[in-house]
Amino acid sequence: MPREPLRQELQALLGDGALLSEPAAIAPLLVDQRRLYQGRALAVAAPRNTEEVVRIVRWCNQHRVALVPQGGNTSYCGGATPDESGRQLLLTLGRMNRIRALDAANFSMTVEAGCVLATVQRAADTAERYFPLSLGSEGSCQIGGNLSTNAGGLNVVRYGMARELVLGIEAVLPDGSVLNGLKSLRKDNTGYDLKSLLIGAEGTLGVITAATLKLWPKMRSSATAFVGLADPAQALELLGALRAAAGERLSSFELLPRIAIELTARHIGGVTDPLGTPFPWYVLCELTAAADEPLDELLQQILGEAAARTPPLDAVLATSERVRAAFWRLRESVPDAQRRSGVSLKHDISVPVASLPPFIREASQWVHEHVPDGTLVCYGHAGDGNLHFNVNYTAGGGVASAGDAVSAAGAASPAAATFLAREPQIRRAIHDLVMRFQGSISAEHGIGRLKREELARYAQAPTLAAMRAIKQALDPNGIMNPGKLL
Repeated sequence: MPREPLRQELQALLGDGALLSEPAAIAPLLVDQRRLYQGRALAVAAPRNTEEVVRIVRWCNQHRVALVPQGGNTSYCGGATPDESGRQLLLTLGRMNRIRALDAANFSMTVEAGCVLATVQRAADTAERYFPLSLGSEGSCQIGGNLSTNAGGLNVVRYGMARELVLGIEAVLPDGSVLNGLKSLRKDNTGYDLKSLLIGAEGTLGVITAATLKLWPKMRSSATAFVGLADPAQALELLGALRAAAGERLSSFELLPRIAIELTARHIGGVTDPLGTPFPWYVLCELTAAADEPLDELLQQILGEAAARTPPLDAVLATSERVRAAFWRLRESVPDAQRRSGVSLKHDISVPVASLPPFIREASQWVHEHVPDGTLVCYGHAGDGNLHFNVNYTAGGGVASAGDAVSAAGAASPAAATFLAREPQIRRAIHDLVMRFQGSISAEHGIGRLKREELARYAQAPTLAAMRAIKQALDPNGIMNPGKLL
């Protein structure tokens, strides 16, 4: 059927307001966060409730129209962007943003997929509870997208990935049936864990419309330190000391190289070096507790003992919420500082925590030898083994991101474009090394469209076969986010 009759039929099915028509509202939804992909859409549907999602999915399945679910459109892998055909329906879930229930006594809350993460955090805080998922994009990313990509973030070392923060989900399956699993049970041993199958599936198996989330007691005490170190091995020793002495109080452990401090101080207004004296590496660590505890004293004691064992080590503790916020602003500004400094190649990888020092050493040496026009910016969530192993072009270039340079002619200098053209070779070498260390080519950003071929290269054949069998069983017509993940 031609596209215009399909649009008219969909409009009649949903009624007024459910299809977006203003070009200014639609345009930002058709390009991904990194500007790697510029899509077109048959239409953009903005449902207001689960019943409308059901009607949309059933219509798409009947007409064999591909459906692309989208949350806050903060994906780094192009997982929520329609392709260039103009025949895929984009489903934006931002209107489904109600908090359906908050049960403080049960430490749970049920929210719709379009709820912005920061809104969920504030609602929990108002009820004297705590929802620990924390991301740099939390002011715009949505719970549905967080679950579809199994988001990680800053607190994984203590609370785990998004999958571990969920008690139940509601989802519309590809045939339009509703999986109503919004239970708030901690124990439910009745067959396959279907919620875990849909979490991390990147919209390829269904549309998550709501979720029941785990809450924790509100945090009453915290201690935060910015620590200067000699190398990642010393950071790993500090991690061990913190875990041994602070236990579950350790909620964040972020590793930063000197270049990250320099980039943020240069490109982000108001950011300064917390220590003043340069160090090769830094750690931003935080302890939290639900009870009133002297965590500053505990953290200071741990750092003092660590300094006595393996100098040199210097540290500054946050003496106020303003100082703590400044520490975290520096950490969370690193991606923006990279974008402003020029084009870059990005890798979201993980290795076993104990393998971080040798991996960083070998991978850094490879970059030094094979990418002379690149500067390594290797930072991330060292407490759980996740590194953002990025290579910045440093011999010139403009202020565009790598995605800008790829998607828009003339956005970077010819030399920078040549640098970007080597991305497949650089990516392959880094990913091969990651696999040699028994790691993952995607720690927390997902696969999407960007890493689809990489997954096909590195995943074991039985794993891919099982994934394809599940996809075929649930989505035999292939309507759910085709071209992503598999």
